[in-house]
Formats: sequence, C-alpha cells, structure tokens
Amino acid sequence: MIYHLQCRGGYLVRQSLQKTVWGRHCATIARDSKDLDGEQITIGDVAVRLKKPKNIHLVPHKYVNYARDGSIEMSQSRLHHLRWMLQKDALKQDMFLLGSPGPLRRQLVMQYLELTNRELEYVALSRDTTENDLKQRREIQNKTATYYDQCAVRAALHGRVLVLDGVENVERNVLPVLNNLLENREMHLESGKFLMAPDRYDKLLETHTKEQLDQWGVLRVSEEFRVVALGLPAQKYKGTPLDPPLRSRFQSRNVASYTFLELYDELQQLASDVPAEKLKQLLTFALTLQTADKDIQLPDFPLHNLRLAVQMLQTNPALTLHDVISNVYPYQSILNAEQQKRVHELLTSLQIQRVSGYKVKSITSQEENDSIKVNLDDLQLRLPGGSISVSSEKFVDLSHQRQVLASLLQMYAVGDICLVGEKGVGKLTLTKQLMRLLHQSTEPMMLYEDMTSRDLIQQRITNAEGDTIWQDSPLVRAAKTGSVVILNGLHRLHKSTSAVLQRIIHEREVQLCDGTTLLRSDRYKALLSQGLSEDELTKLGIFPIRESFRIIALAEPPKIGGIKASWLTPELLSMFLYQELRPLQQSEENELLLQFCGKVEPKMQQLLQLAQILRSSTDSMLQSLSGTLSTRQLLKLGRRLAAYPDSDVYELLQNTFLIKFMPSLSRAALEQAIQQAGINQSSNFKFFGNKNKTSQISVVDNRLRIGATEMPLAELQLEQQSKVPSTLFYEMSQHVVLLERLLQDYLIGEHLLLVGNQGVGKNKLIDRLLELMRRPREYIQLHRDTTVHSLTVQSTLRDGQIVFEDSALVKAVKAGHVLVIDEADKAPVNVTCILRNLVESGEMILSDGRRIVPHNDTRADGASDFIKTHPDFRLIVLANRPGFPFLGNDFFAALGDIFSCHAIDNPMPDSEIFLLQQYGPNVPVKTLRKLVNAFGELRNLADEGLLNYPYSTREVVNIVKHLEAYPGEDMSELVGNVLDFDRYQPEALDQVTQVLSKHGLPIEAYAKNELQALREKKELQLSVKRYSGLGVSGPKFGKEDPKNEPHVGGNTWAGGTGGRDTAGLGGKGGPFRLDKGHKVHQLSDEEKAAIPEDIKRAAREMNRKAYEQKLQEIKMSAFDHQVYAQYSEPNRKQVQQLKAILEAMQTKSKERLWQKYQTDGELDDTRLIEGITGEKNIYKRRSEANPEADHAQEQPNRLKLVVDVSGSMYRFNGYDGRLDRELEAVVMVMEAFHGYEKKIVYDIIGHSGEGWELPFVNAASAPKNDKDRYMAIRQMHAHSQYCWSGDSTVKAAREACTSLSAEENYENGTVVVLSDANLARYGIAPKDLAKALRSGEPKVKGYVIFIGSLAEEAEEIITEMPAGQSFVCMDVTKLPQILKQIFTSSLL
Repeated sequence: MIYHLQCRGGYLVRQSLQKTVWGRHCATIARDSKDLDGEQITIGDVAVRLKKPKNIHLVPHKYVNYARDGSIEMSQSRLHHLRWMLQKDALKQDMFLLGSPGPLRRQLVMQYLELTNRELEYVALSRDTTENDLKQRREIQNKTATYYDQCAVRAALHGRVLVLDGVENVERNVLPVLNNLLENREMHLESGKFLMAPDRYDKLLETHTKEQLDQWGVLRVSEEFRVVALGLPAQKYKGTPLDPPLRSRFQSRNVASYTFLELYDELQQLASDVPAEKLKQLLTFALTLQTADKDIQLPDFPLHNLRLAVQMLQTNPALTLHDVISNVYPYQSILNAEQQKRVHELLTSLQIQRVSGYKVKSITSQEENDSIKVNLDDLQLRLPGGSISVSSEKFVDLSHQRQVLASLLQMYAVGDICLVGEKGVGKLTLTKQLMRLLHQSTEPMMLYEDMTSRDLIQQRITNAEGDTIWQDSPLVRAAKTGSVVILNGLHRLHKSTSAVLQRIIHEREVQLCDGTTLLRSDRYKALLSQGLSEDELTKLGIFPIRESFRIIALAEPPKIGGIKASWLTPELLSMFLYQELRPLQQSEENELLLQFCGKVEPKMQQLLQLAQILRSSTDSMLQSLSGTLSTRQLLKLGRRLAAYPDSDVYELLQNTFLIKFMPSLSRAALEQAIQQAGINQSSNFKFFGNKNKTSQISVVDNRLRIGATEMPLAELQLEQQSKVPSTLFYEMSQHVVLLERLLQDYLIGEHLLLVGNQGVGKNKLIDRLLELMRRPREYIQLHRDTTVHSLTVQSTLRDGQIVFEDSALVKAVKAGHVLVIDEADKAPVNVTCILRNLVESGEMILSDGRRIVPHNDTRADGASDFIKTHPDFRLIVLANRPGFPFLGNDFFAALGDIFSCHAIDNPMPDSEIFLLQQYGPNVPVKTLRKLVNAFGELRNLADEGLLNYPYSTREVVNIVKHLEAYPGEDMSELVGNVLDFDRYQPEALDQVTQVLSKHGLPIEAYAKNELQALREKKELQLSVKRYSGLGVSGPKFGKEDPKNEPHVGGNTWAGGTGGRDTAGLGGKGGPFRLDKGHKVHQLSDEEKAAIPEDIKRAAREMNRKAYEQKLQEIKMSAFDHQVYAQYSEPNRKQVQQLKAILEAMQTKSKERLWQKYQTDGELDDTRLIEGITGEKNIYKRRSEANPEADHAQEQPNRLKLVVDVSGSMYRFNGYDGRLDRELEAVVMVMEAFHGYEKKIVYDIIGHSGEGWELPFVNAASAPKNDKDRYMAIRQMHAHSQYCWSGDSTVKAAREACTSLSAEENYENGTVVVLSDANLARYGIAPKDLAKALRSGEPKVKGYVIFIGSLAEEAEEIITEMPAGQSFVCMDVTKLPQILKQIFTSSLL
C-alpha cells in the first residue's frame, strides 16, 4: 500500500522544510548561501540532520516520488529499509543490501541519498574490475603518467557514499583491498599518499601543520564517508562467495520484494485504466512464481518489469494478460517441460487464457513534430524516433512477422527489448524493419564471450600526442545521440559483463570510465533547474541520454537441460522485455521465396517440405537438425535454384548439412527424413554431379569458363597481381566440377565455407579458383590463441603511442580482396562469431573503434572512423570436419548458416588415379590402382567408425612421389611412412595391413614386423640405429615411487617407460608390463630383440610368477581367466578405438584457458596502454578454469546399459551365439570405459521374465579388474540359464529412461536396451517400445538393439521405431560395432 508520508502516523518521514520547497528554491539558496544545515529527516524514531551538498550534481535526483500536494509517496516496506539505513548511517557503519535481481536495492540507495542530500560515487563491479578501478588509475597527460583518484578514494576524501554494485560478480581477491578502508578508514595509495582516519589525522594536526601533512602525502578521510554494497546471495544465485574478512565489515539487510497491496497500489497509480481484476491476476501470477516450491527451481519473476507490462495494457487494452506475461517472463524459452506444465496450471487456476490478442492487419508510421506516429490499425502510438531517410530495402509483410513487429513496437514504447529466436529465423531482418518504421539509425555491436565490461562502455586508446583517452563504445554513442544500439549475441556475453548494463537499462544512467556521467533526460533537466547551465554540466562531465535511445538485444534461445547454465539468468530477465520468434511455417516461407526468387520450383517445394518435417518431428535428433535448414538457409538455396535450375537438390542437402561428416545415427535419421520429403539420390550421383559429365576450364577473351559457368575477368594492377595465388593444380574432373560449384556460389554473392578431412585439397581448390578468377587474396590462419582483437586489428607500440594496424580482414574489406580464413575450427567459437555481423549485414565494429559499413552507406562519406566495404570483398573459410579425431571447435554448427557450405572429400577412384599419374608418371598404373582401392577402403572403414584415422589423398600422393623418385624401394618400407604412427596400436595396424594386403600391395615384411630382416638383406655403407647404449642385467620389479612421477630410461623404478630390467612399458628386459598412467617412451623393436636369451628366460619366469600372483590377488583361477579371455579378446580392437576417442576428448577437455589481469606471464596485447601507464596486471597466463568464475564444472556422461538375460538368450545361444555376443559387448563396455569413470558413469542392469531392473554393475562401483568383470558376466549367464520365461523389454526400457532422466549432475544421458524379443510373440507393438524409449527425452536418449530377431519382422521394426534409435542385429558378431557406433554418436 502507498502511504502519504506527511499525513500518516507510525514510521513516517518528517522534514522541517518541505522537500518540494527546497527543490523549488535550490538555485536561490545556492546563490544566497543560505544555511540549510538545520534541516533534518525523521523516519519513525530515527532523526538525522541534513547538510547542504557541495556538489549538487552528485546527489541523485528524481528517485523519490511526490504527490500533487508535495508529500512524499513511499511504501511501508521501503520506509522500514530507509529507517534502518538512517540508523546504520548514524552509527557510522557500512551497509550490505541483499536481495533478488533487479533495481530495487539500487533504487532504494538512490532514494536514501536523495532524501539525505548525500553525494554519490558509484561503481558497477564485474569480473574485469581491478584494484586500479577502485583506488587510483594512471593516465598519460602531456607525456607524463598522472594518478587519478577513482571512486573509493574520491568518496573517502570528500565524504561521499560509495556504492559497490554487483559484489557477486567481482573476482574473489579484488575487494579485500578495501578491507582496511572499511575497518580503520585507512588506505595506502599507489601514488605514495596515505588515507588516514579523521580522528588520527586531527590528532596529528595538534602537533603538525596541514602543510606538513600534505607534504608527507597524508590525506584525511571524511567522517561522512560510507560504503553501501549491493549483492545477490551466493547460495541461490551463481557468483563469487563473499570473503569472510570482507563480509565481517558490513551490516547486512535483506531487501525483499514488496507486499501484494503495495505493488497493487503502485501499479494502479501507474495504469489507472487497467481493470483491477487484471492487475490482481497479474500480481497473483507473479508473486506465486516468486514463492514457488524450491524443488521446481523456477527463475525469479522480474517484479520490477510489471510496471512495463501495465503500461502496455494501459496503451492497448486489446492485449491479453498472457501477451504481456510472455513479454516479461518468456517461460516457453527458459523452462523445461515440467516447469512449463506448472506455469500452465497456474494460468488455468487464475483463469488467464493462453491466447494472443487481436491480429494487426497493417502497420504504418509517419514523422510528426519530434516523434514518430505509428498506426497499428486503429491503435496509435507516439514513439521517440529519428530523422533518417527510410531505406528501400525489401521486406515481405507476412502476417506472423507483422504481429511480431506490432508486439515489438508496443514494447519499444515502454522499454528495451530482447528478441529471442533460433539462427536464421529473421531476428535481424525484423529489427531492421522496426528501425525503418521509426526512422531510426542504429549502432551495431557484436557481443562475444571474452568481451569485458569496459568493451561495453569505453575503450582506452592513445591520441596523436601519445596521451591516453577513452573512446566511446557503440552503446555509449547511441545513448548520447539518441539512436538504437543492436546488441547482437546477448546469449554469448558473460553474465558478470552483462551486469554493467543494469543501470543504463533500469535508470538510464551510466558512469563512464573517463569520469563522465550520462543521465536520463528528466534528471539532466532537474540539474538545469537547480541553476546549473549546460556548459557547466559539460565541464562537470554530465551529459543527457536522449529519450529516443533504446537497446535491442538479439539472442538464441537457452539450451534447456544442458550442462551449461542458461544464459537467461534472473538478472537478465529483469533488464529486458522479451519477444520469442518462432520459425516460419511452410506457407510463409513459400510466400517469402515467391517475393525474393520469383516462381517456387518443385525442387524448392521439396526443401520446404523437408524443413517442416524436421521442425515438427518429435525426435530430438531431427529437431536439432532443423536449425541447419533455417529460413535464411532456405532463401540461400532458393536463390541458387533460381540462378542455376539444374542444381541437384540431393547434392545441395549433402553440402548444407555436411551429411558425409555427420555421426552415422544422425545421418540415418536425416536420410530417412529426406526420403520422406520425396527427395531421392539421383542414379548417377556420386559425391556430387554427374560423373559421366566432363567439365573443362578455359579462359578466352578475358572470360573464365568452368564447365557451363562463365565470368568476366578484370585487369589487375601490379600490386594486386602479387596477391593472386599461384599453385600446382592438376585438373581432374571431380575437382573441376567442384570448382564450377564454387564459382556459381561466388557469382551469386555468397561467402564460402569448405569443410573436409585433412589432405583433401581445400587450400589447393581455393587457391586455384582465385588464380583462375584473378582475385587477390588476403590470408589468416587461426589458432586457439586467436582473439577478437587480433582478428580485427594489430596493436603495436611506436614512439610511446599505441598504433593500430589493419589486419588481413580489414585490408581485404578495404581493397575488395578475398579473405581466406584457414583452420577456422582451431579458434574459439566466441572469437569467430564476430564474423556473423560482417557476413549478415556488412557491418563490424573494430577493436580500435572504427566501423565497417556496407559499400552504399552514406555515413562513411568523408568520415575517417568508417570503413566502406568494397563491393568485391568476399570471405572464404576453410575448416576441418567436426568431431573425432579433429576435436576442433564446431565452426559449422556456430556459423555454417551464413555461408554457402561445401563438403570436400577425397577424389573418386578414377579422379584419384588421374591425379596420382601426374605426380608419378612412371609408376605403373596397376600399382596406382592398388593404392587407390586400398586407401579407398581404409577411408570407408574410417567413415563407418572402424578406424580412428581418416586416411587422405595426401598420404597416397606422398607414397607415389617416393615411388617416382626411388622406383626400386620396397613397398613395405614405403607404407611405413604412413603407418608407423600406428605401430604401437597393434589392433589398428593389423586391420590396416590386412586391407593393404587384400588389395595386392606387397607389404608382408611390414605386416609381419620383419622390416629388420628385410633391411639386413640390403647392405648399406652407413647405418644409423637408435640404441639406448645400455645393456640389461636381469629382470626385477623395481622400486615403487610414492609420488608416482614419470621415469624415462634407467633400471631403478617400477612403472617407468623406455628403460630396462624393471616392470614398466616401452622398455626391454623387464618381467612384465606395468602401467602407471604416464606417457610411454618406446624403445625400438630391434633393441628389444637384442636381449640375451638367459635374460629373456628369467624375465618370462618372473612374468609367470607375477601373473599367478595377480590372479591370486583377485581370486581368479587360470581357468577363469581363460574363460574371460574368450569374451575379451574378440573386441580388443573396438576397446582400443573407444579408448583412443576418450583419451583425445579428455585431452581436449583439459586444455587450459587464458587468465587475464595477471602480474606475470605473457604480455596481453589488449592491455598495452595499461602497461604504458604503469599498471602491473597487464599479463595473461594459461591455467585451469576457476570454478567460481562461472565456468561450468565438467560433468560426466551417463550410460545405462539394459541387457537381455531372458531364458531365450540362453536357449538360442547354441543356435546363433547371441548370449556370447552380448557378453562380449558387455565386456567391451566395461573394458573401454575403465579408467574414464570421471568421463562416463555407467551401470548395467538386466531384464527377463523375472524382472526389468536386475542389477549387475552399479554406477557407483564399476568393475576395477578382470575378476570383477568376469563375475558380472557370470551372473548374467547364470540368470539367463535359470530364470523363468517371459519378456520385460518395454517395461525395462521405460523404467530405465525415466529413472535416468530423474538423475542429476551429468551431461548426456543414454539408455541402450538389448533384447532378443520376438515382438509379435509377446504381443509388443513397436510403437509402445518407441514411446518407452522417448520417456526420458530430451534429457535421455534411448536406443534398442534387437539381437537375432526374426528377419521378417526387421523391416516393420525399423519403419515404426524412431529413426536412428533402433537396430536389428541379425549378425550378432556386429553387436559390439553397433554399440560403439551408438557411443560415439551420443556420448562421445
């Protein structure tokens, strides 16, 4: 309830002089120097005398509301908080206000300062805040480093209130620098001066003069100095926990949300025309969510934004409550299915219908005086706008887009907006149309993960004289000029960085790094009314924020249920109004294509149908693929089909989805959807195009012709000619066809992305294309240390001045060259994402403040800080395929939708033979064909997941080059050049050598490890062999190292590598292998073979004794071990492959991150200016991620293996070996995941006629040795032998998926059900089993493998079960391979 404070009893505010009178005559008082020190404020029983502020511009204004009679309007809850603050102030105690996200705590402090006439020093804290930002910062002025006091020092010296906002965001060891200032009012400054407590300073004045103290650098801290900290409770909201010594120096106060009646009265006064019933429903909904059961884990409802909601209802009564609720609390984007269900139940109970308001039929706008009048049918809105001329860019007025625009306009009228939608659904297009309607100019700002809070506000640079100055960011420029800033990629911004936006969004105020302050226009006018002129305010560094200023953020929806916390935190929820943007429907996309591409061909209709199949699918795998075929991508495909109608749709999809490089399960599901859309692979399709068609390259009369595609060639200047690549290129037919496809995309204006394995010719293809087109090239190769700064500009220090030099990207943009970005998958995605805005809209903000704009942008005419994009500029990106074994960052997933993508594969056999003939014209064709066929099969095995390394044409070319130069070389020696990498992976090597031998390549010596014997037959004049130089003395176990440090060579320690005599790995003469988990240093086979026989014999004897002792330790007999080996040995290869993948992923996950603001390490090129000014923390260092700094803790993948131990498994085992194969698969799982328990947590349960959850392996105690694994499979075998008949497949699948989905603290959940169920026999419908497998989605993915099912049922099962989630294993020997395929697709 709202109280008029001057006419109510109890805790009221009483002022001897009415506030309105003081405010009205402030200017006169200042001129007359009237003493206001007699004024006092009283709240209840607490009274404080007020003093006249020395700097009226530092006192907050317009935070306290006044009634028409001049009385102050304040709620009782707020009064109680203010009374407490008066008490703490009177006791000279510092305060810490805790509460929910939102502006409530900050505005409470501002009201207190306004009522008590106190001056403010404010700092928004973030993870980038340093000691210099709080105490003193050095700036260079007139080539001299000068110290400038910052907020804490200024507040202490001048008796102001220091507000520390966002304590939970700052890194742990920063704020403790204030401990002594808080406790004793003392602080040592970097300038050598010392802040001293007032009582101590006054005592010194009794014996010393002020001049002496000034000379000593002793400064007096004011008695009026106070600190108010604002923070979120770390127990509920993620952030840095309070340092105990810091916490002990504050008095805390929880500022809870106001009561129902207080909020109701406030909203009713704000929107008196909104029906009371609506207000009550809205408030009840909001407060119910605030007090919901903690187990539901609903994000806080942003109560502060209710005022924006009721203003929208006041303006447009036709809006429904659900409309404004969705704008304030976009629950469909931030909540999982169960949470949404609870919200729907609440809406139903409050009789709030989930329907939208009226449909807008037309939107028009026109300038009228200083505003824009917008007509939404009969509804008129007056909005602050700009005065720029409206561009003629085409916009298709679809009904859905029109409704979204209408909603955006109504939200724009009251606040800032965040538009949430998947990639390619039209967020930027709608934003541009909104700006055209409002005649507004924009300031684009691409956000990225490493962006600092300073980058959002200002950046420090040096001027021509070498002095440091601060340069406004696009956000600040927009605020000063009244334009709109487009924050593109809000979902990428770190949460502590986005926190600095709170004050400019909620209060339209911001404190800049250079000391200036931007104020809301009415507060700026209030200062003018106090007698200050605009010139005086400008000198004081105070500027107004124009009323037309707005922030529009663009973001992708949060990933619900993933390991990474949702970016849409309660803090961000309180900042914006949200508009969710769904993908277009087929009819809407059809209309778009008609408008942009003319007639929609049947081929395009098939693509539209496929897009809808993917979007409407209940299969989460297909839904995840739907984003690849977004509206933006469909328009790209439409333009290509319009320009080149003969394009093959199946080929386009192969490149659009990079189908060849997809995991096999996803690929199978997508292929099925493609067939469902009526798109079939053409009979002559092989990779792409018609293999019978011959294409040629020619240049005639300055016209390039590749196949049937032509382009005119331009004459180049001399300096440009030097940048045109020249490469050795053999024009085999497959590459010529590909060059034609690339040229076609280039001619229709697309930027290109080439993705493929290593050694397939990506660079050669692009260099040849640019050579043929005579296009100059700029080149960048990315790596893991590439930053946004280095990608855009290169900063150097020259004569004491920071000079920004253009990077290759900027040079290409200016000159119209082609920028080739190589190894794009090696750079962090948050760095490469800045390319999105450049490709989408032709705009980019550089690190030095300059701005790249489209070539037709008139703002760049004559402006030095604008760079026009040359019309000929083009971007070509090269990247390795996503996934194993490259394990780079998935550039295609992040940015593939803005490029024309091409999957580059190894050449087909005929093309590859042609290519090899060019490198080895004297090598027999028969030999070339053998090589091509053999390596072709190896590549197929890699595609199927049977090999980990994808052999490429590069390896074959190198072999042929060697044969051409040394034709007498033995093939066994040659293949070692490629295969010796796998010499110490016997399983993989055996598989490869078998394939090579099968195709007739004479490599017996290599395959049988007889190269030494082969070499001994050929005597050479000089022989270089690697020996350790040390002999063996006799086998022994060796000493145990308690520290388990790595030992290489020698013969002392057990578990060493590359040594002699002791148990270990890679050495010689030891009794047995002993793995201590260290990197293996391997001695050559020749040196191992040179051990004397007596030593070998002694080692074997010791080995046998150790083996028997090991069996005894685990209570496993030799017979048991022999039985276990029967199940272990057949899958040794698969186990090693899985372990190789796990090891690579584990290595990638352990990559360290750059930690900035360090006092030692590598120089951070983004902090060169800070280095010039003398700051110490200008270095960066690689280290492990700080778990408290919002880095998600790595959580394990979770697997539940549900095995069939029914009686039929035992019964038919003699028929097809199904039980044996299942046990082999189980052993494969247990052995492959051993040692990776932190990466994958698994358990194994069984199902039979006696139950559906029979425990065999517990998730908390995975088998540690062969004995444990043997006991597990023995139990399975015994249960199958003695159990009752019956089937529990469906029940087991449903319970496994459901129970796993209820577990927490894991990343990916996978259930694999093994069953030999004859579905018809037990009356099981495939759809029931399919439903059971989906019961855990989206958190858990379910799979089923039917072992030895009847052949006639196989087709029916595959048809009715979810694509890619069911397998019929008629050949039980394939079972382990199917399991490996599932693991690599879903877990790894």
